[in-house]
Amino acid sequence: MLWEVLWIFVVALSVLTAGHALLHKRDPRAALGWIVLCLVLPGIGAVFYWILGVNRIKTRARSWQEGGRISFWQESGISDHGASAVEILPLKQLLSLRRLSDTVTRRPLTRGNRIDVLHNGEESYPAMLEAIAGARRSVFLCTYIFDSDATGRRFADALRQAADRGIEVRLIVDALGERYSFPTALRFFKGSRVKMARFLPLLTGGLHLNLRNHRKLLVVDNDVGFTGGMNIGDRHLAARDDPRRVVDIHFRIQGPVVSHLQEAFLEDWHFCTREERPPDPPSLPIDGGALCRGISVGPNEDYESLTWIFIGVLNCARKKVRIMTPYFIPDRSLVFAINAASLRGVAVEIILPEKNNLPYLAWATRSYLWELLRYGTRIFFQPPPFVHSKILMMDSHYALIGSANIDPRSLRLNFEFNLEVYDGPFAEALGSHFDDVRSRSRETTLEEMDARPLPIKLRDALAKLFSPYL
Repeated sequence: MLWEVLWIFVVALSVLTAGHALLHKRDPRAALGWIVLCLVLPGIGAVFYWILGVNRIKTRARSWQEGGRISFWQESGISDHGASAVEILPLKQLLSLRRLSDTVTRRPLTRGNRIDVLHNGEESYPAMLEAIAGARRSVFLCTYIFDSDATGRRFADALRQAADRGIEVRLIVDALGERYSFPTALRFFKGSRVKMARFLPLLTGGLHLNLRNHRKLLVVDNDVGFTGGMNIGDRHLAARDDPRRVVDIHFRIQGPVVSHLQEAFLEDWHFCTREERPPDPPSLPIDGGALCRGISVGPNEDYESLTWIFIGVLNCARKKVRIMTPYFIPDRSLVFAINAASLRGVAVEIILPEKNNLPYLAWATRSYLWELLRYGTRIFFQPPPFVHSKILMMDSHYALIGSANIDPRSLRLNFEFNLEVYDGPFAEALGSHFDDVRSRSRETTLEEMDARPLPIKLRDALAKLFSPYL
């Protein structure tokens, strides 16, 4: 009798879970997948769905955003929604893109910023450590991975020393990302004055295994910020003779947009700790020509902002779109937008790593490439070591940089931070880097994709089938 009651409960749970997926999943493929899993594997499918498939997170930072703090930008006069900002955008298509971004993001475009490109840990880490050492008021660091190797120890020492000087030091590390090294680097801060927080702890964070904080933010005194794709660890020292080394790009930022980085950090801090800490007044514009906007992405946001902006870039482009990303699993809307841009005569070029650190993601990626190659997109494979850089450029005046990849995890699940940059010289510098990388990369062809052996095609197609969950 007990087993019969238990079986009825399991079946009822599975049916109700399937109904929940039917009503709440916007992607019909995801809905169908979860429904089939729930009905084919009663009980087991439901457990997986409620652990991995449901966004139950109600970010406490959301109420912090809606509590009126964002209006500070309007009160400060820094917001550039007036005609003056429109007039300095050089091309008509940038106006269209800016209108889209104004709608799907929640921060204003700011003028008077300067962005410096930093390559690998060899350039990025000394600049970041120098900024921490020179801090006068505050140091805020958010990272996905904080390794406990030599680089991690250097950053830990710098943060502890800053805190000992009376500087306000706060550190957020993703609870899953910290497990990339053992013992974890957070042991360096025990007994120190550094305030620490783990983002969604694995045991007490509500089983949100899929919802991770992938942002990379360092803000010092609200005067200088750093963001991009780099975590904290020796792996980003690309000159080392180490097969695990990673090539990446990071950015030093000055100007009012640094306050966007600080605001994103404080929202995450409020979510992790429930502590209120109002943002500092924005920095004044500096002698820099970049118009910039910080974009927070996550399951707590109203829009899937980056997907909309990617599509906007592809629709507004007139001459060329250049993409560099380590993980490339586009949804159907992005595939259509890329193909439409290519068919309009826009030169679309994509650079991917030849050897990926996650093979199953590379398999899924290759199953998408033939459809893009067929309509004129040029795709290049960059030789090892693994390249972790994330760049999107349109024509000669626009760039999108930050932590997000072009895959379902970054665009729909992770908490990410990206930066829009409207600036000709900056776009030119990134374009030169892109062209240099392309010259050292191997271009693939439709014939090469078609020539894959049948077992490889089946493997890649199977990985593609699971791409919404990778």
